[in-house]
Amino acid sequence: MMLGISTHCLMEMPLENALSALDKVCDVVEIMNDGMHHIENPDIPLLFDYKYFMHAPSRSVNIASHLEPIRKGSVKVISDTIEIAAHINAHGVVFHPGYFAWERDRDVAAFQLQKSLLELKALSDEYSVPVFAENMTNWPYFFLRTPGDLPLITDFGFVLDVGHANLNSCLDKFLQAKISHFHLHDNYGADDDHFAIGRGNIDFEPVYDAIRKNDCSAIIEVGSFEGANRSYSLVKEKLGI
Repeated sequence: MMLGISTHCLMEMPLENALSALDKVCDVVEIMNDGMHHIENPDIPLLFDYKYFMHAPSRSVNIASHLEPIRKGSVKVISDTIEIAAHINAHGVVFHPGYFAWERDRDVAAFQLQKSLLELKALSDEYSVPVFAENMTNWPYFFLRTPGDLPLITDFGFVLDVGHANLNSCLDKFLQAKISHFHLHDNYGADDDHFAIGRGNIDFEPVYDAIRKNDCSAIIEVGSFEGANRSYSLVKEKLGI
């Protein structure tokens, strides 16, 4: 069981500065490989002695796109993250399962998603890096918003984003699944606020039980550095680690 913090809480500063700041708090970090923290080689992470996870870029990526050049490009972006993850001995790479732009395109997008997943599985095996699919927020066209979509990712580990599950009113059902990795943050069930734990309306006691049951990693993915620190201390105490 590992507990760490995502660089999401320090996205306004360069990655090297963010990693320096987190070095005073924890020894497990998930790099949000996006925005100012996007990297194209392992040089900066190798300056630090962390146990790493990586979150593949997501803002401009759609591995379920019905447009084949976008789908292929999206897989390439995630594959680049997997390659960097291998160089820094990361314990896993998190990715988003994509979306369909129009409801009538869902079946085509599901087919495209399966093509992408086959390619990502091959890359995961080639580099010996576990790859995890994350459940999505309450935007209507995303895959994996609810447990009903879990059969889409049977060959992959599952990342339970607790905040996203709360937005879709299905946290209790997701907690019954086999979980490989957690993203922990709070909200009131309306917006993806990435609040510190305890600031929203999520009951985290069943979440702590599920982390223990699955004996897996958990990452604080809170939007502020101060909130991430407080949440990390709280969860560490709750889990007794």
